Amino acid sequence: MMNKRKASITALIVLSIVAVLHVIDINFGSVALFTTDPEPVHKGVFPPNFLLISRWIAVAAVVWFAITKRSLTTWILVSMVIGGELGYDWPSIGMNFQVLSKVFLQMIKTIIAPLLFATLVVGIAGHSDIKQVGRMGWKSLVYFEIVTTIALFIGLAAINISQAGVGVPQPPAGHEVLPTTKPQNWQDVILHVFPENIAKSIYHGEILPIVVFSVIFGIALLMVKEKQRQPMLDFCGSLSETMFKFTNIVMYFAPVGVGAAIAYTVGHGGLDVLGNLFKLLITLYVALLVFVLVVFVPVALIIGLPIKRFIREISEPVSIAFATTSSESALPKAMEAMERMGVPRKIIAFVMPTGYSFNLDGSTLYLALASVFVAQAAGTPLTFGQQILMVFTLMLTSKGVAGVPRATLVIILGTVASFHLPVWPVFLILGIDELMDMARTSVNVIGNCLATAVIGKWEGEVDFKNLPPETKA
Repeated sequence: MMNKRKASITALIVLSIVAVLHVIDINFGSVALFTTDPEPVHKGVFPPNFLLISRWIAVAAVVWFAITKRSLTTWILVSMVIGGELGYDWPSIGMNFQVLSKVFLQMIKTIIAPLLFATLVVGIAGHSDIKQVGRMGWKSLVYFEIVTTIALFIGLAAINISQAGVGVPQPPAGHEVLPTTKPQNWQDVILHVFPENIAKSIYHGEILPIVVFSVIFGIALLMVKEKQRQPMLDFCGSLSETMFKFTNIVMYFAPVGVGAAIAYTVGHGGLDVLGNLFKLLITLYVALLVFVLVVFVPVALIIGLPIKRFIREISEPVSIAFATTSSESALPKAMEAMERMGVPRKIIAFVMPTGYSFNLDGSTLYLALASVFVAQAAGTPLTFGQQILMVFTLMLTSKGVAGVPRATLVIILGTVASFHLPVWPVFLILGIDELMDMARTSVNVIGNCLATAVIGKWEGEVDFKNLPPETKA
């Protein structure tokens, strides 16, 4: 206990000293923070190497704190600091670490399909109550649509107030190529929901078709006789437990994968990645904060959710989502966190995967911002009716993209083509999309964790006044 306290105090003191040194250097020197010069001349108070060494001493202090804390969540957050510092000081080295973040993401993706299948089948067929499955279905959809619609309007209000896209100069031709896309009509959206081939859906990581297949499979299993049903239920139950243990093993690699992802992001874009799009970034973060305070907090209070305990439980999956920019990577840990909150697994297994397709609160708010930003930057004013039509189109075509980092950019590109707008503002957004993706993905995960609590309370299957004892992450 004493070591923990000593380490935390030491880390705080060292971080404070390093922060003061940098503030003095910036305010009393002439450092070019935002410059196109690949080798800016440092004219600060302190030599650059002195500041570099001071930052790594601070990193060492934070690492010591993590060693004494012995918490996976702490290590993940510390690895983000290490990765950011590595990417900032040695960008070329930081960018080479991308392979480690990809290894982590690929390992997580191997978990998703079998985990969803097993938990959904057990949740439905082990239920013996097909009426409750139907009840949870319509309750979930009603809640999802209300919340995402509020997110949509908050996003529209934010971008129309900030006018972040007005006056953005058109840049020269970019070097980054986005995938070729075509506009999706309503028939394409509906067809995408149903699996043509379950193996193909698993291979492409399409969550919604996997959910549909698993739900129908679970209902079919519920209809067969007990003698035939029980062996499959036992198999799915064992598969579910095994995949959760598989997740625990993979999560030991999480600090490395997360740190590598941050190192690549900072190494690739640098800390001056904000540039001219800083206003758009701030608009998104403020809008998401308003959404959390105006929607999530009141909902949590209405259902009697202990907010402090909820924040502690979901801190790990949210930090993973923030660093990897993929809601999918946080799914297994998010499911475990809500189980510790007392929500039955059968409800979690149904609501959370469904929410990953229908309850993307952060992504919906972002789509509202980004689509109007494109129109503003292009100098093409849209009426409120046109804005609503565009954003609802984006909301429909974005179902099931939670597992793919920055997939919303591809969605925007396809929709922009439908509305005859130029694509160059989309390339501008690409510069800070990683930073925006971090925030919106975190809100997606928080929203889906909260949704399981809402449906659990609505079904009368959870009592937040009598929660199981809290366990350490």
